Amino acid sequence: MSTSMLVHIPVGTVTVEGMLEIPDHAVGLVLFAHGSGSSRHSPRNNYVAGVLRQAGVGTLLMDLLTPEEDRDYAQRFDIGLLTQRLLAAARWVGEQAVTRALPLGFFGASTGAAAALEAAALLGADVQAAVSRGGRPDLASRDALATVSAPTLLLVGGRDDGVIDLNQQAYDQLRCEKELIIVPGATHLFEEPGTLEEVARQAAAWFVRHLGAKPARL
Repeated sequence: MSTSMLVHIPVGTVTVEGMLEIPDHAVGLVLFAHGSGSSRHSPRNNYVAGVLRQAGVGTLLMDLLTPEEDRDYAQRFDIGLLTQRLLAAARWVGEQAVTRALPLGFFGASTGAAAALEAAALLGADVQAAVSRGGRPDLASRDALATVSAPTLLLVGGRDDGVIDLNQQAYDQLRCEKELIIVPGATHLFEEPGTLEEVARQAAAWFVRHLGAKPARL
């Protein structure tokens, strides 16, 4: 039976909201780490999440910052804070009957990509796959990038010149199974026709391949 619900996740002294949606016979669950100035209502991430669910992957889109925190520009780039919030969300889904058995993946955009990789490094084998869309994985620490064991896919727009270089730097430091895909003609937000669809297709294939190949968590 499919699941769709608004959830409230305690993270330290605050509570963050998220939308949890799990299709029938899901092969895994992907937590979305939104980037600076974004939220769980991001149309781009919601589009990608919809494609993932069509492929049989559950999704949790959440706000890693409260509305008050997000108004502080510096906190949007506080990778340590974003990472702790993502870890708290991962612990939370590991405690819920409907999600605890599902293999876990992370999808990060912008600064959320760095938080996803930091969290993946800390969780080790508990995370089976990670994907970055137009992200800043270079903002993760060198130690984290070298420690990530989850197969990691970096997706970057072909016209996002500065971010391509930053992704290449992070890619070179990763020691896990990895792939860097440059989407032709796409700028940072993948607004050009067909580019976001390509991102969603690549992300869904990556998660199905790596989450579906792993046994459910106990």
